[in-house]
Amino acid sequence: MSNGHGFAMNLPILDGKNFDRWRSQMKAIFGFQEVYEIVQFGFQEIGDNATEAQRATYKEAKKKDCKALFLIPQCVNGDNFEKISGAETSKQAWDSLGKCYEGVAKIKKVKLQTLRRQFELLQMDESESVAAYMTKVLTISNKMKSCGKVMKDKTMVEKVLRTVTTKYDHIVVAIEESKNLDEYKFEELQGSLEAHESRLKERNPERNGNQALQAKFNKKIPGQWSKRHNEKSHRLRSNEPGTSSRRVDN
Repeated sequence: MSNGHGFAMNLPILDGKNFDRWRSQMKAIFGFQEVYEIVQFGFQEIGDNATEAQRATYKEAKKKDCKALFLIPQCVNGDNFEKISGAETSKQAWDSLGKCYEGVAKIKKVKLQTLRRQFELLQMDESESVAAYMTKVLTISNKMKSCGKVMKDKTMVEKVLRTVTTKYDHIVVAIEESKNLDEYKFEELQGSLEAHESRLKERNPERNGNQALQAKFNKKIPGQWSKRHNEKSHRLRSNEPGTSSRRVDN
């Protein structure tokens, strides 16, 4: 589709999974085409005794409505077109799609509650790196954003400062005392924590090596240790006095 300024405009298509984004894009298009108020509020029909001014206003409103009613079906897929095929005005078509996707909004609300709970319970593990933990926080934040909740940097920063392990206490205190958390960025916090993490590794190389070895051991299959332990116990019992096996000859 091309507009009056001579450049092509790619129209968004409602496919059933992108309603919130599609609705925002359509509002911008309606505003650009000067039909937004007609789509949102509709227009009044006039009677036979209407004045010339009323008839002129009605004619202009009807023209805009036809324009919007032509535009909306161009921006939906086949399944959504069936939902609005009987609409007589752009407002009817717009409201019909909104009602159809109310269920999607409810699902997002439930999902958002779950994500909020996950965010509240999130804690950094002793063996976890700063980058890995910050990624967890950012991932949940992005999921919440897709459900309509934008997480501010301040909220994310305060969450991390509260939940990092005790070995970062010194840098946490320094940040809280020297930085304005209202303006402190999440990326800046990650950089400071990773720098502190690097210094800790340089000062305690032996401890870090032991931690890595322990983590590697913990990843082994739990049943594998149990099997070796049982075999060892069996051998020990077999060597005890009076427990040696006897061969029975035929």
